[in-house]
This record gives sequence, structure tokens and C-alpha cells, in this order.
Amino acid sequence: MSRRNIRKRGSCLDPWSGLVNCLPSHSSALHLCHRMEARNRAPRRQLCLPGITWLVLAYLLSCLVASSKAKVFSRCELAKELHGFGLEGYRGYNLADWVCLAYYTSGFNTDAVDHEADGSTNNGIFQISSRKWCKTLSPNGPNICRIYCTDLLNNDLKDSVICVMKIVQEPLGLGYWEAWRHHCQGRDLSDWVDGCDF
Repeated sequence: MSRRNIRKRGSCLDPWSGLVNCLPSHSSALHLCHRMEARNRAPRRQLCLPGITWLVLAYLLSCLVASSKAKVFSRCELAKELHGFGLEGYRGYNLADWVCLAYYTSGFNTDAVDHEADGSTNNGIFQISSRKWCKTLSPNGPNICRIYCTDLLNNDLKDSVICVMKIVQEPLGLGYWEAWRHHCQGRDLSDWVDGCDF
């Protein structure tokens, strides 16, 4: 018998098929081989990607979509936008506080993401933390703002503003942000909104 006839794909004699090498003199091995060969002929189910893979792909896609809508605001452009959302005087903070905070946390960049050593992220123009306020793929926090962190990464500031309004209701207020405490708190911030038209 030629080698070509012996090594037919899917036969018991094919050492590459992963089946037992059947020798005619061993009837039990031959029986086992025929059972395995019959199993190989049965229709196979197609393998599906695990659910986590689909979640990761969806997350990455949402990041791409969000980054395509990202924007770096100018100082007055952001002041006007935040004024429109009613942040002037909200919880005792003037508009300059909010603009100063946005500058020192993200440089007015809606797409800013800072990765922390513990795996959490700070997201968007106000660098809102995934530890407590927004949700990532891993269940790592209470998600008090009831949004995905990726929702904070686009030029529509609605989600970001709604979330920061919840954050400043906490006892620390804007003091929750270290950047605000170090660069804005207790200072004359009038320059942040000087010359801006509302």
C-alpha cells in the first residue's frame, strides 16, 4: 500500500488526525478507532467567542466612537457651555471654579483618560473616577452616576455635568478633586471667565 492510500484525512490510519493509530491486529483498538471516527463525522458546533471577548470588543468600539466625538474646548467656549447647564452658583461655586477645575484636570479635553495603579480610570473633562462614579467593564465600583465611563468622553457635556453635580453634593464638594484644592480653591479665579460672553 502506498503512503498516500494509508494517510487519508479522517481515517484511523492518519497519524495527523489526532486519533488512535489503529492496527488491524488489535480489535479493541480498531473498535475504539471506529467510534472516534464516527464522532468526528458528526456535525460540529461552531465555536463562539466567549462573552467577555464580545464585551471587550464592544467597549473598544465605544471608545473609538467616543474618541471620534472628543473635543478640546477653549476657555470661553467651555465657560459658555457650563453656564448653559446652570453651573454658575451651583452649590456655592461660581463658573470660574468649574472652568479652573476642568483646566487642571483635563486641559479642557473631553477625551482625557488617566489610568491609576489600581486599574481604575479618571475620565473626561472633569476626570471622573471609575472607583465610585462611573462604570467600566470590570465591576469595580458603585457607579453612583449610573453611566458608563466612556459616556464621559465626548463633546456633549451633559453626562459629565450631571455627574459632577452629584459629586459636589458630597461633603467635600469640589474639594473631591485634588487639582481644584491645589490650583483653584481660595484663589482669585476671575481671569478664568474674563472676556467670555454668555
